Amino acid sequence: MPEFSPIDFQSLIKDWIKGLFNYAPTIIGAIALYFIGRYIIRFIVKLIKKMMERREVDLALQNFLLQVVRWILHIALFLTIVQVIGLPATQFIAIITSGFVAIGLALQGSLSNFASGIMIIIFKPFRVGDVIEASNSKGTVKNIGLFATTLNKANNEQAIIPNTQLFSNSIINYSKEEKRRVYVLVGIGYSSNIQKAREVLLQIAKEEVKALPEPDPVVYVEELADSSVNLSLRYWCLTPDYWESYFRTVETIKNRFDAAGIEIPFPQVQVHQ
Repeated sequence: MPEFSPIDFQSLIKDWIKGLFNYAPTIIGAIALYFIGRYIIRFIVKLIKKMMERREVDLALQNFLLQVVRWILHIALFLTIVQVIGLPATQFIAIITSGFVAIGLALQGSLSNFASGIMIIIFKPFRVGDVIEASNSKGTVKNIGLFATTLNKANNEQAIIPNTQLFSNSIINYSKEEKRRVYVLVGIGYSSNIQKAREVLLQIAKEEVKALPEPDPVVYVEELADSSVNLSLRYWCLTPDYWESYFRTVETIKNRFDAAGIEIPFPQVQVHQ
């Protein structure tokens, strides 16, 4: 039977206490560095936030940048504490880098939308409240998120569009300019008097309450179609008044043309038997 020597617990405890006392300054220094580092991080974040508020940076972009700064500073603090304790910081850096690479590969599509969202916030091709048309959807911008943008369509339908589709394709912003040109296309019969129709259309534009006095409204013969002569009425109004002016003008044209005896033709098919 092998003989086991008794464990000298007293000596073992003395060695532990001795090692603890020798290592205590390092532990205390690491703890102090942690609290000092947290205070410095909060100070830097507050300073950056004030600078962005002074420059009127978009709120969504502010939150994102502040979160990124916090993560970077906390990782830097963690690596500094690791070096103070005496652990190999290079291994931790390799682990953190590998983690970010794995996350990036797993979320490649989401990161693409995220990057596009940041670019939209920075370059501002549209803002919340603008009426835009993009990705076969047209509506009022309700929210610009970091991954997707939400539109409210004309019938209060909600369209959620990934930011990559918005940033990589063309966008029509109907609210960007202060004023818009109202464009109404109407057809008259070939037997109708073009000059008379032009006078009626110009009078309608001049009487439109939302129409701007300058530039003057114009009427052009746009096309000699199969069954009609197409005239276009064009005048300017303020952007918020566009649809109200457009719909009122279309209705007024029908009533005035009927009163003036100007024919608005429609496709007809004659069958000979």
